[in-house]
Amino acid sequence: MSRGPWHVAVLMGGWSAERPVSLSSGEGVAKALESRGHKVTRIDMDRNVAARLSETKADVIFNALHGVPGEDGTVQGMMDLMGLTYTHSGLATSVIAIDKQLTKQALVPHGIPMPGGHIVDRESLFTADPLPRPYVLKPVNEGSSVGVAIVTAGGNYGNPIARDSVGPWQDFPQLLAEPYIRGRELTTAVLGDEALLVTELRPKSGFYDFDAKYTDGMTEHVCPAEIPAEITEACKALALRAHQLLGCKGASRSDFRWDDEKGIDGLYLLEVNTQPGMTPLSLVPEQAAKLGIDYATLVETIVEEALTRAGESRDG
Repeated sequence: MSRGPWHVAVLMGGWSAERPVSLSSGEGVAKALESRGHKVTRIDMDRNVAARLSETKADVIFNALHGVPGEDGTVQGMMDLMGLTYTHSGLATSVIAIDKQLTKQALVPHGIPMPGGHIVDRESLFTADPLPRPYVLKPVNEGSSVGVAIVTAGGNYGNPIARDSVGPWQDFPQLLAEPYIRGRELTTAVLGDEALLVTELRPKSGFYDFDAKYTDGMTEHVCPAEIPAEITEACKALALRAHQLLGCKGASRSDFRWDDEKGIDGLYLLEVNTQPGMTPLSLVPEQAAKLGIDYATLVETIVEEALTRAGESRDG
């Protein structure tokens, strides 16, 4: 597959909690493609997105959406029905990977270590804790640490959790409860069939939540992570294995917690992001750059993979 020039429609925005991140990712992608001589059409997704994509007649859609409905299979299914070529993962992979419980069901039987836990109804939280404290509550199908709460013995949510306390239970009728894993935040990007590097994320305060991810200066990125070689290799192997088991395409990013007091037994995969951010603070571009892959080349590589896959599908 030649490197163009192509006509790329960059699909971004939408109405999820991650809209600002998606707009930043999409604009970065669009400018990178234009810098390489490609024609770009920017599409801020609304309810008329199908008609707009059809009218654009692009060679490929760069899916820069984050969260629901751009990352959960909804938009992927629409584009499949329209016969469009698009980047990143397809319908089935997206449905599974956005849902943290489905992801566990897909990966744990293959030996991927993930935290235990279960789905709880919001109302039950106001009666009793679902797990011994400390534990984590998070939405089942949101990304970017949207709506994550760490419930501790000495926290200010109440015991049991108070109905009027500020937390994800105010926005989501069901939540995933998981044991809290002490230790360090690690992440590994996969591009194509290669795991890149391991980054340690060190928030200046609190934990690596939405604000810490996307506010400049709130989190220190240590890349490559200063961790034992055994942990580095395990993160890369697990990230690549999860990418392959889920059927991810293009780029993905796997997030881990590592209890450094337990060695390799303290490493847990938390989730797999099928459409990782492409903002100036995003981790996939940062890891790629450390390996000598500049941002524009990274974007072109993701687009080229989608076009190659589509060509093979038609030939088959």
